[in-house]
Amino acid sequence: MRVRSRSRRGDVVFTIFLLVGLYVCWLVREVLLMVYVSGLFAVILSPVLLWIERMKFFGRQPGRPMAVAILVVAVTTALASFFFFALPPGVHDLRDFVTELPDRGTSLMLRARHIPFVKSIDLSRISATLENGASSAAGYLISSFPVWASRAFDIVTTLVLMVYFMLEGDAAYQWFLSFFPADRRRRLDLTLRRADIRIGNWLLAQGSLMAILWLCSTIVFGFMHLRYYFLLGVLMGLANIVPVAGGMITIGLAIIVAAIDSWGKVLGVAIFYAIYTQIENAYLTPRIMRDRVNLAGLAVIIALLFGASFAGIAGALVAVPTAALVSVLIDEYLVQKDAPGVDQATNY
Repeated sequence: MRVRSRSRRGDVVFTIFLLVGLYVCWLVREVLLMVYVSGLFAVILSPVLLWIERMKFFGRQPGRPMAVAILVVAVTTALASFFFFALPPGVHDLRDFVTELPDRGTSLMLRARHIPFVKSIDLSRISATLENGASSAAGYLISSFPVWASRAFDIVTTLVLMVYFMLEGDAAYQWFLSFFPADRRRRLDLTLRRADIRIGNWLLAQGSLMAILWLCSTIVFGFMHLRYYFLLGVLMGLANIVPVAGGMITIGLAIIVAAIDSWGKVLGVAIFYAIYTQIENAYLTPRIMRDRVNLAGLAVIIALLFGASFAGIAGALVAVPTAALVSVLIDEYLVQKDAPGVDQATNY
C-alpha cells in the first residue's frame, strides 16, 4: 500500500510538472521555433561544412571554426553579388511596373470589356476599389514597420543561432543523447544520423529544383518578351523553396504582368507553367526529390499544410525536412517490419 501510494503521488507530481512544462513551452513557442529552425538549417548545411573541412587551403585542412567562417563569407559574398549585379535590373523592372500600373491597369480594364461576362461588371467601381486598396496597403506598410523590424531581428537572431549550432552542434547533440538510457542511445544515434543524411539531401534536391525553375522561367519569359521577365524568373526560383505554394503565387504574379500586355502572353505563361508542372511532377521531383529525400508527393503537400498553418512561412520552409526527420523516426520505431522468411513460412 505504501509503494502504491508513493507511485500515485509520483504520477500526480509528474503530470503537474508535465502540464507546467507544456504551458511554458506554449508561452515561449516563438523562441522555440527560432531554435528549431536554426538547428534544422544547421543540420541541412552540415554536408557543406564537411565538404569544406575536407578541402585543403595552402596545404592544410580547415577546422570546424574556419569552415564555418568560410561558409559565412561565401554566402555573404554570394548575396552581395546578387544584390550588386542581379538585383538592380529587377528593381528597375519593378519601378517601371509601379510607374506604368495606373495606365496599364486602365487599358487592361478597357480590353476586358470585350469579354462577354465582364460587360455587366462596373469596372469603374473596381478601379476605385483598387485605388483605395493601394492607398490602404501603403498605409499598412508604414504602420506595420515595427512588426517588419521585429521580424528582421528574428531572422538575424536565427542566423546567429544557426552559426552557433554549426560550431557547437556536436556537443549539444551528445548532451541530448545523454537523456536516454545507454541501451537505447546507440539505436537513436543511428536513426538520427540516417535522418541527417536525408535532410542534407533535401538541400541539394530543393536547390536543384529552384535553379531549374529559375533558368526555365527566365528563358521562356525572355523569349516571350514578357515585361520584367528577369525579376519574375528570380522570384519564381526563390519562391520554389516552398514547394507547390511558392510556384503558384509567383505564376499568378506572372499572369497579371502578362495580362497588362496581351491575352496571348497570358495564355503563353499558363501553358508554360502547366507544361513545367507536369514535367516537374512526373520527372524532376521523382528523380531529384524522391530519390534523395524518399518522400512521396502526398507527404510533401500534407507537411506543407501543417507547417504553414502552425508557423506561417517559417513553418512552410522547414516542413519538408521536418517530414523527412519524422518519416525516419516512424520507420524505425513505429513501422512493424516482418522478420525474414515470415511470408514464406505463412505460405507453407
